[in-house]
Amino acid sequence: MRARLILLAHNGSSVRQIAGLVDCVPSTVSNWMVRWLNESPQKKRHLRAWFEDRPRSGAPCKFSINQRSQIIALACEKPEDHGLPITTWTSEEIGQTAIKENLGEAISRRHVSRILLDVDLKPHRSRYWLNSKPDPQKAHKIKVINKAYKEAKKLEKKGILIFSLDEMTGIQALERIAEDKPSKPGLIRCIEYEYERHGTLCLLGAYNVAQGTLIGLVLPQRTEEDFVALIDHIVQEHPEAKGFRFILDNLNTHQSETLVKYIAGKENIDLSSLGVKGKSGILKNMTTRQEFLKNSKHKMTFLYTPKHASWMNQIEIVFGIIARKAIRRGNFFSKEHLKERLHQFIDYFASSAEFAGKFGLGKLPHCMK
Repeated sequence: MRARLILLAHNGSSVRQIAGLVDCVPSTVSNWMVRWLNESPQKKRHLRAWFEDRPRSGAPCKFSINQRSQIIALACEKPEDHGLPITTWTSEEIGQTAIKENLGEAISRRHVSRILLDVDLKPHRSRYWLNSKPDPQKAHKIKVINKAYKEAKKLEKKGILIFSLDEMTGIQALERIAEDKPSKPGLIRCIEYEYERHGTLCLLGAYNVAQGTLIGLVLPQRTEEDFVALIDHIVQEHPEAKGFRFILDNLNTHQSETLVKYIAGKENIDLSSLGVKGKSGILKNMTTRQEFLKNSKHKMTFLYTPKHASWMNQIEIVFGIIARKAIRRGNFFSKEHLKERLHQFIDYFASSAEFAGKFGLGKLPHCMK
């Protein structure tokens, strides 16, 4: 770091620029620049020694590099592996365990904290992560879905409609126990903290990619029969359509026995030829059912996003808008009231000519990278 800041200074960078590039405070940069300028050329010949810390006053360090490394390694391990009935380390517990395992005669909590701070190690913090499962068809699925988004307008002229489908679950009907305090100059809106729960609803949505419009069914649940009801509703709403392309994720209700039988009925396929769920034929498992539903020869073709890539589904953007504009900060006296408000917003979504400009839908990418 010290060598880098000297080289950067030599090339004409300012103190603040150098501090940002080498991740230190400006005073450190200034101190080393002054030290370099004031040092004799003879001493600069031994650069490695010149860049080392100068001797300082105070007691020598009681912990060797090896001991520090062992303490850092200890903080990276699970407390359970050292016989402790806890899931998260504290500096004090690391110090006590280090003494118990003979890594030092005594070490304070503050010294453990300094050691961890030096290497930017924070064992008390954590975050969730998703162990992504490999999808051998990932690239192909992304290519197919991007093509569908890109050609949505062109396919619509041929009578083939592209819909993005999904469910918005667990929408809570929350009633605030007191009225809001409205905004005033210099004061923001105040919303009552306490609320009463009246249950939850599920929104089954279908976003028309070419038109930017939304079809929604508000139901108490999201069974496979409910999802088929959404598909049938879309078909009934567009009797003139020559075909449909449905973009959706890999939820089990999106590749169910009921859906396969519905599509088979529309394609005049003998239901007895589908096999038996869990045993044989097309209905055997989700893989065989998905392959049937993906058949491009059918009037209704289902395009599935790769595993852990439901962000490719454009209706997720629409659901985010609904959450911000219609649900968050809402005050719903019952599930029926919530259902009514959701239907009103869907109607507003469909009827407002300025909707795209208001909420950014005009900027929705038809080809998502």
